Amino acid sequence: MFTVFINDYPIYLTDNLQYSTEINFFRITDINVLEFIKRLEVDEMEDLYLYDEDIEMFFEKFKNTFKVIEAAGGVVINSKNERLFIYRNNIWDLPKGKIENSETIEQAAVREVEEETGVKELEIIKALDTTYHIYKYKEEYVFKISYWFEMKTSFTGQLLPQFEEGITKVEWLNEQEIKEVMKNTYANIKLLVVDSI
Repeated sequence: MFTVFINDYPIYLTDNLQYSTEINFFRITDINVLEFIKRLEVDEMEDLYLYDEDIEMFFEKFKNTFKVIEAAGGVVINSKNERLFIYRNNIWDLPKGKIENSETIEQAAVREVEEETGVKELEIIKALDTTYHIYKYKEEYVFKISYWFEMKTSFTGQLLPQFEEGITKVEWLNEQEIKEVMKNTYANIKLLVVDSI
């Protein structure tokens, strides 16, 4: 199953008929995807289950309905077992950004964390789940794929928010503080962070 968010509403792409009892369950061949995306966008639905027998092909076809942007970022842990968060557009988030043509996903993840936070000495520990979300940019729907990595660092220097990217704060947060910021973050970030604690 693939989970794609629009705002904080999930679209589940599945090849499992066990979900056919859900209210918003549809075979992909029976609906206009963009019409349902619009309904989710304006809060007419809370979730959507889309079924097809060939989930991999279905996912590729669904993704390519939109303009695709790939990004990479990190769940960064310091020596105090704190996680690195950014505050952008009045929402807590994790550092990430677009992958450039000449770099690997891992290189992009490290570069973006460094650029957005000022944190150095990053070491990738392992790959985390990839997240997917749809948003509207200049009247066009975009399908964003974000590749995530758990990283560690011994960096103790000054945190430097990348103001030109709309980031106003960068903070190391402990487990208790993370519970508070989870009230003001994206659904896909909640899934990533909960898995890493």
